[in-house]
Amino acid sequence: MAYQISDECISCGVCKDNCPADAISEGDGQYVIDADKCIDCGACESNCPVGAPKAQ
Repeated sequence: MAYQISDECISCGVCKDNCPADAISEGDGQYVIDADKCIDCGACESNCPVGAPKAQ
C-alpha cells in the first residue's frame, strides 16, 4: 500500500527530495504522494522532520 502525507505536512520538500520513485509532488498547501508511483520504500517517512508521511 502506498504512503500518504497527513495534515502535519509543513511543505518543507524533504520528502520529495528523498523519494527515489519521484512519486511526491507539491499539492495545494502540502505535498502529496502518487499512489501509482509509490514503491513503499519509506524514504519519505524516515526523512520527514514532522513524520507526515504514513504507510496506509
